[in-house]
Amino acid sequence: MRALVFFCFFLTLTATACALDQPEPLVGGYPSSDALQLGERLYRQGLLPSGEPSEAIVQIDIPVDGTMFSCESCHLRSGLGSIEGKVVTLPTNATELFKPFTSAAEETHPSWQTVPDAIKWTIRRPAYTDETLGRAIWTGIDPEGRELNWSMPRYNLEERDMEILVYYLKNLSNAPSPGVSDTAIRFATVVSDTIPVEERNAMLDVIQTYFSDRSGQMRRQEERAVKGPFYHKKRTTAFRRLDLSIWELHGPPDTWREQLEKYYQEQPVFALVGGMARPVWQPIHEFCEEHRIPAILPITDYPVVNETDWYTLYFSKGYYQEGEASARFLSRSDAPDRPVVQIYRNDSAGQSLARGFRETRQRLHQLLPADIALDPGQKLDSTFWKQLAGQYSGAVYVLWLDADDLQEVAGLAGESPSLQLLITSYSLLENRYDELPESILPLVRMTYPYRLPDQSIKHREVIRNWLRFRKVPIGDPMIQSKMYFLGWLLSNALMMTGNDYYRDYFLDSIDMMNDETYAIAAYPRLSFGPGQRYASKGCHIVKIAAGGQLDPVTNWVIH
Repeated sequence: MRALVFFCFFLTLTATACALDQPEPLVGGYPSSDALQLGERLYRQGLLPSGEPSEAIVQIDIPVDGTMFSCESCHLRSGLGSIEGKVVTLPTNATELFKPFTSAAEETHPSWQTVPDAIKWTIRRPAYTDETLGRAIWTGIDPEGRELNWSMPRYNLEERDMEILVYYLKNLSNAPSPGVSDTAIRFATVVSDTIPVEERNAMLDVIQTYFSDRSGQMRRQEERAVKGPFYHKKRTTAFRRLDLSIWELHGPPDTWREQLEKYYQEQPVFALVGGMARPVWQPIHEFCEEHRIPAILPITDYPVVNETDWYTLYFSKGYYQEGEASARFLSRSDAPDRPVVQIYRNDSAGQSLARGFRETRQRLHQLLPADIALDPGQKLDSTFWKQLAGQYSGAVYVLWLDADDLQEVAGLAGESPSLQLLITSYSLLENRYDELPESILPLVRMTYPYRLPDQSIKHREVIRNWLRFRKVPIGDPMIQSKMYFLGWLLSNALMMTGNDYYRDYFLDSIDMMNDETYAIAAYPRLSFGPGQRYASKGCHIVKIAAGGQLDPVTNWVIH
C-alpha cells in the first residue's frame, strides 16, 4: 500500500515538472507573451515586430506609413471605438469582434419586454474568426462579404505579423479590469504623512462627500433600472456603488512603493483619484504605470513630465510648466536674442522651474541660459546683486526665488541701467509678490498658472455653495476647487464608460471629453485629447500693477 502511495506521488511530481517545462505556445514564431507585446506595439504605434513601420493603403490607392494610421488612433487604446464627425469607428476589442454585431433592440430591452417586430434589427455581421478578421485588415472585407468604408486603411502585413495582431486583438479589453465587481467599483486616494492636516482634510472632505453622493445616486438608479420600463437591460449592469479607500504612505519616498504594493495586493482598485504626497509623486506614478492603474488628477507640483507614460492624468506640469511658459514668452518678446541668466535654489522647486525653462529654450533653438544654482542656505544681499550685474551686463534675469531672496534685488537694477526684464514665479512668491521692491515692479513679469483672481470669484462661489449645502467645512480654496472638478470629471467619465469597465476605456473616455471652463475655479480652461496627460496647457504672464493687482500681458495659452 505504501509503495502504491509513493508511486502516485511520484507520478504527480513528474506531471508537475513536465507542465513547468512546457514551452510557451508560439504566435507568429514568437512566444505568446512576446507576441502580445509586439501586437500591442503594432496596434498602438503601427510598428512591425522588426521595428519598421507597417504599410497601409488609404482612399483606395494611396500608400501611407502605418504609423500615421495606427489602429489606436481610431479604435482607441482600449479598442472600444470612437465617433469623429460622421465617421463611426466600431469596437475592435475581444468581446465585440468575436461575437455577432447587431445593435439590436432585443439586446437593449429588458428580457421581460416584447420587442415589436417593427424595430427589431437583423444581425449586421456574424462573429469574426481569425481568418475573417485577417481578411478585413488586409482587404477591408467583413465576414458577410461586404466592403468596409475606406476610412478604414488596408494594411500590408506579412502572415506572421497578422497572426500577432489578431492574437493581440483577441486579448484586448477581454475582461473587466481589477477593482470592479457586480455591485461596486473600488477607487483609492493616496495621502503621505508629510501633508499638513488642514490640506489633507480639505482634499478628503470633498472626495469623500462626492463618493457618498454618487453611491446614493447609484442605489436609486439601480432600483429604477430593475423596476421601471425606462432603463434598458444593458444599462442595468452599469449601475455600481463607488467605494473609496485611503492609502496612507509613511516614511521616506523610497519606502512608498512597497506600501503601495501591499495595499494593492490586499484590495485591488480600478483607479486612484486625487491624492497628495510630498516631496515627490514619482514613486506613485511609476507604481501606476507598472500595474496599468489610472491615477486621476493628483494634487502635486512635481508631476512626472514626459511624453510616453499613459496612466496618470495631471492638472498641469506644475513648476515645470511655469519655466516652460516663461521660455516661450521670452522667445516672443522684444529681446529674444539677449543673454539670459537663470538663478534658482538647488531644491525640487528650483530644479523643476529651471529644467522647464532650459529644455523649452533648447526645443525653440534659443540661446541656453547661464545657470546659477544656489545652495539652500546661501544669502542674497545687495553685494550679491551688484556682483551679478557686473558679470552679466545687459542680460535678462530669470529669478526662480522667493520673496525673502528678492528683498535686495533692487540693487541689480541700480547697477544695470540697461536692465529691462526680470522674470519670476507666482508659485514661489505666492501672495507675497507685493513685497517686491517697488522700484523694480515695472521690470517684473511673473508667471501665473491659474485663473486670474478677479475672474475666479463666481466659480469659487459655486463651489462654496456646494460645500455649504453638504455641510463640508470650508478649507483651502485651491485644493477644494480641484477636488470639486475631479468629482465633475469622474461623473462624466463614468457615464461615458457605461458598463465597459476597462481601465484603458476609462482613460479613453476622459480623452474624448469636451474642454472645461465652468466647473473649474483654479484654471481658466482644462482641455483633453488623445494621450494628453496635462489638462492645463497654459500660463499667464502678468505684471504687478499698483495695489498688487495682476494685469495679464499674454493670453492664457502661450504655447
